[in-house]
Amino acid sequence: MTITNITTVSGFLLLGFSNSRELQILHALVFLVIYLLGLAGNFIIISITTLDPQLQSPMYYFLKHLALLDLSSLSVTVPQSIHNSLTGSGYISYIQCVLQVFFFIFLCWGEVAILTVMSYDRYMAICFPLHYEVIMSPQKCRWLVRAVWVSGGIPASLYTATTFSIRFCKAKIIHQFFCDVPQLLKLACSSDYPVVIGVVAFIGAVAFACFLAITLSYVQIFSTVLRMPSDERRSKVFSTCLPHLCVVSFFVFSGACEVLKPTSDSATSVDLMLSVFYTLVPPTLNPVIYSLRNEAMKTAVSKLLLDGEFFGKRSF
Repeated sequence: MTITNITTVSGFLLLGFSNSRELQILHALVFLVIYLLGLAGNFIIISITTLDPQLQSPMYYFLKHLALLDLSSLSVTVPQSIHNSLTGSGYISYIQCVLQVFFFIFLCWGEVAILTVMSYDRYMAICFPLHYEVIMSPQKCRWLVRAVWVSGGIPASLYTATTFSIRFCKAKIIHQFFCDVPQLLKLACSSDYPVVIGVVAFIGAVAFACFLAITLSYVQIFSTVLRMPSDERRSKVFSTCLPHLCVVSFFVFSGACEVLKPTSDSATSVDLMLSVFYTLVPPTLNPVIYSLRNEAMKTAVSKLLLDGEFFGKRSF
């Protein structure tokens, strides 16, 4: 991997994990396996929630869009990293870096939004069961999903525009396997930081509001569940709520790693592993988490893999 004249070219150099050719090939193979597993898991979720007539409730409709976001998120960073490792070149063009930052922020925001919507859906289903079908009508569900996908464009545009409006005073070398914004900011002139910090503060405040809404929803949910007299009903509620709570916790922890991890001019192996943790692990494990405790999901997966098709009409 060469860094000759990197300051004179328009693109950036992604240093990745190692300069050793053997380790680069190993990295490409590991990332390829993770990528294929993530694609397969999320594609199965999308397939069964689309085709199985028993999985046409709002909860599974939102889960399908979470899987779409996860599948897309994996595709933003991983293929480029695999390509760079196989070719031995860490170069990424300026426009590719811009697009990578935009779509990564867009999809992360979409995941925050859909997880918030899913917590609202569980809150309505458990705390207001008699009014649930009216409140969460198919029309309202479609409107919420459109809002999730559209809303991601605002923070992504702000974040990308401010990040790439700054001047890069240092060599365009990114100590990551993708265009990580904290690492990009390390290349910026110090006088350009305030604008970016303002955008980050705004996005962080809205994300915290979403996290607070999710937390309050689950406080009400568990308060209601603990008052249920039937053990069987409590178990059924937990089987649908706990996977979502695990995914939320995992996503929040991953986001905290991104925000709180220190950035340095030469990233350590810990920095790189944390980046893998918040970019690859959540979208790869989400399908597994949702399938472990949910009997309807496990049955649908078996039907898809064994029978290969579903019959029935869809509600959404």
